[in-house]
Amino acid sequence: MTNAQLILVLVNLLIEEKLKPISVHIREGLSLINGTSVMTGIGMVNLIRAYRLFDWAIAASCMVNEMADSYDDSFSIALNKTKLHYGQQEVAQSMCTFLQGSRMIRKRHDTLYKEDTGEEVFKERVQEYYSLRCVPQILGPVLDTIRTAETILLNEANSVNDNPVVDTEVGTVLHGGNFHGDYVSLEMDKLKISITRLTMLMERQLNFLVNPRLNEKFPPFVNLGVLGLNLGMQAAQFTATSTTAESQTLCFPNYIHSIPNNNDNQDIVSMGTNSAQLCKKVIENGFEVMSIYMICLIQAMETLSNKADMSLRGKQVYVQLRALVPAFVSDLPKYREITLVKDYLMNHDLPPA
Repeated sequence: MTNAQLILVLVNLLIEEKLKPISVHIREGLSLINGTSVMTGIGMVNLIRAYRLFDWAIAASCMVNEMADSYDDSFSIALNKTKLHYGQQEVAQSMCTFLQGSRMIRKRHDTLYKEDTGEEVFKERVQEYYSLRCVPQILGPVLDTIRTAETILLNEANSVNDNPVVDTEVGTVLHGGNFHGDYVSLEMDKLKISITRLTMLMERQLNFLVNPRLNEKFPPFVNLGVLGLNLGMQAAQFTATSTTAESQTLCFPNYIHSIPNNNDNQDIVSMGTNSAQLCKKVIENGFEVMSIYMICLIQAMETLSNKADMSLRGKQVYVQLRALVPAFVSDLPKYREITLVKDYLMNHDLPPA
């Protein structure tokens, strides 16, 4: 896009939103183009998208636990209140709320705590895999990190990052480093690490879903066609795995990087804009993996005879996404469907309770 085309787009946007260009006064222009202002703006968008991705991760984690016939104690309030982390407790509460009415989630005492099971060899799995059982413990720190980043960025957005700062009350000029972006840089690094962790969890849940040796329930790669002739979601899993690996590389912190410049006047810098941009990419990768995982989830649901027993919110998600992507048997390129679901997830909140 040329500069002229960009200006035209911005002008049309102002007209559509009935906004007027701001009037820039002395020294305000610098603050608008300052690196810390840029990284803070990108960071705010990252926060909005991170919250949305987090909510979809809760939904996906609940749905896969339903489909795996998991027990309810791993996300129970009774268990998670014994750990004094706010994020963990809130994730557990969110899962309980999402799963209300589900007849697929089991009570442990109804199945395992019997005097006589009638089996010579007990075959029932006592505990689910970590990626299903430890959702509050894994997504809890992610939620805490997003909330901390929100506090820091709001403080930054409502602060003065100019230099020098003119104190009109005292009548003096104060020279310092309020322009420095370390606060934002560190939070963006922490956020991209947390979102990468979230993405890793989604990738592992996806792997559970497509591997019959793990789930002992669904066809390989949730393939609804002929095994050996059709691929199901096999190729799409490669994309999810490689995208997760890319995020693992990108989440290495920029906060500990610095290259002196400006004749060594700027001899230690925040690299915050790089951190914010990389965080943006990591979040987009998270949505990419989530879109593939969601297609796997609703594809797997087609094999269930008891879909009606799912939670109301699980069924809502299924209906919304199935309207975008029909069930499939034949092997066709899936990039259009993945892009469609990704755009939907990035631009729509989870259905309200």
